Amino acid sequence: MKKLFYPVALVLFALYAVSCSGDDNNVNNSASGQVVPAVEAVQAQFGGLPLEERLSGIVTAGNQVDIYPRISAPVEEVLVQTGEEVERGQPLVRLRDNEYRERLRQAEANLRINLAQERQARASLGEIESQMRRQRVLAERDLTSELEMERLKAQLESAEASLELANAQVEQAESNVEEQKDALEQTVIRAPISGTVGQRAVEVGMQVGTNTRLFTIGDLSRSKVTVNLTERMMRYISTGQSVRIFSEILGDTVLTGEISRISPFLGAGSFSTEAEIDVGNETRLLMPGMFVTVDIMYGESEQATLIPLSAIYRHPNTGETGVFVATNFGVEAEMLEELENGNTRGQLSNPTDVEFIPIEVIARGRDAAGVAGIRSGQWVVTVGQNLLVRDNRGTARVRPISWNQIMDMQRLQPQDLLREIMNGDIVQGSASNL
Repeated sequence: MKKLFYPVALVLFALYAVSCSGDDNNVNNSASGQVVPAVEAVQAQFGGLPLEERLSGIVTAGNQVDIYPRISAPVEEVLVQTGEEVERGQPLVRLRDNEYRERLRQAEANLRINLAQERQARASLGEIESQMRRQRVLAERDLTSELEMERLKAQLESAEASLELANAQVEQAESNVEEQKDALEQTVIRAPISGTVGQRAVEVGMQVGTNTRLFTIGDLSRSKVTVNLTERMMRYISTGQSVRIFSEILGDTVLTGEISRISPFLGAGSFSTEAEIDVGNETRLLMPGMFVTVDIMYGESEQATLIPLSAIYRHPNTGETGVFVATNFGVEAEMLEELENGNTRGQLSNPTDVEFIPIEVIARGRDAAGVAGIRSGQWVVTVGQNLLVRDNRGTARVRPISWNQIMDMQRLQPQDLLREIMNGDIVQGSASNL
């Protein structure tokens, strides 16, 4: 789960903002003795927002296949183990073949019988044809009767039919022999592809059938990631678009690729289809069966004012969606350049005016949104909005931060953010102000 659960994020971000300033600088008492909350803010920018669709994907190995026997028989020998590399055609399992050898022997014997019957039928036909030739010679000399000729013609037709039947029986017997040979060959189960053996589910002595999965084989140097696309997504996602693939297991490693194939058929009832992404996996980072997160980059939004997603706030009193803007806040050019370079984290300002301004979200990306209602260059609060609402304050002490810092913070999971806060040794008195 990459995205923060919203209420948890608000609390953790507020804790993070307080902890980053120490117990002397995070709050300031006003003339009336009220506490001025400390918040963090980032400067809104102007530009286009990369459009992304985040989906979950499942990894399979290249050309991954499950191995099933084509016949039923007990297992006599298992020739490979999980994790072994195999070549196409290499034997994997031997099944007991006594029954299939006997079936082949009987089929070959039946073929010999039918061949003998075919030769007998051919000889009978030859004898009748010889008699017909003699009768024709006699008939030319009027030395035979028409009845005798009719009898020989009937015998000839019968002999021809017997030969035709014998030929068919020979063909049938030959087909049966080939079938039994094929069945005997299936007692040795061979690798249909070259790859790595995994998920062994066969042992010597097992009775296996056509529904018994024995192994899974795939090319681990290549991977395929499959994601589901809804009917709506198919309007703007197409083959060739770039993707980023990452996972908690991969740490900071991000793999890149592009959409290779999209099925044009929607599943009945689900109204979704599958897209496939071919990825090189020479380093074996991706494991078959792994769940990964896939970001599909499908374009760029219109030019607009850009703010981090964490700056967008739904006001609990009015229900409006907007941002808190530090109206009279500014940062010197040198300090702003250092912030953009990520070399420093700004100091808390003196109390400054903060105003809630409603906005319209034009486009929403993974980490930022394009909005209307505020100008580029204004400082928007990204951490601590709940403090402003709780105290109903129009002033706050503002700490400027860079876009890179807030982007990194948004990508942290709750447990990671809390770990950073704990490692920062929060002062008990500062935390209690929340």
